[in-house]
Amino acid sequence: MTFVLDHIALSVKDVDLSVAFYQSVFRIEEVKNTASSSKTRWLALTDHKQIHLIPRPELEVKTNKAVHFALATPNFDAFVKHLKSLEVYYSDWRDTPKKDYVRDDGIQQIYFQDPDGYWIEVNNAV
Repeated sequence: MTFVLDHIALSVKDVDLSVAFYQSVFRIEEVKNTASSSKTRWLALTDHKQIHLIPRPELEVKTNKAVHFALATPNFDAFVKHLKSLEVYYSDWRDTPKKDYVRDDGIQQIYFQDPDGYWIEVNNAV
């Protein structure tokens, strides 16, 4: 058996706020929710991979940095500059503000949170 990632689904308090955040940070487009007529909104990471934002107004997210999803980009430095321009707070794994972390294998990474507190890692592992 083999598997590939299909989508990431996140429950969010304010789906409009979350869509705006993910679109501004990752410059990704919204695509049609083909599964249902619900208020769940889909954003396309690639042609076949998506983020699904599921409205849950009473949501209280409790998580930590070890529970995160990671996206890789070959344009790591440009992405960090973009985050700075949006004034999105980011840190390294050890919570050093505005600093990236270089893993033992040479991969650079940063962490930040979305409006609901979900942790996101962006790295240059491509």
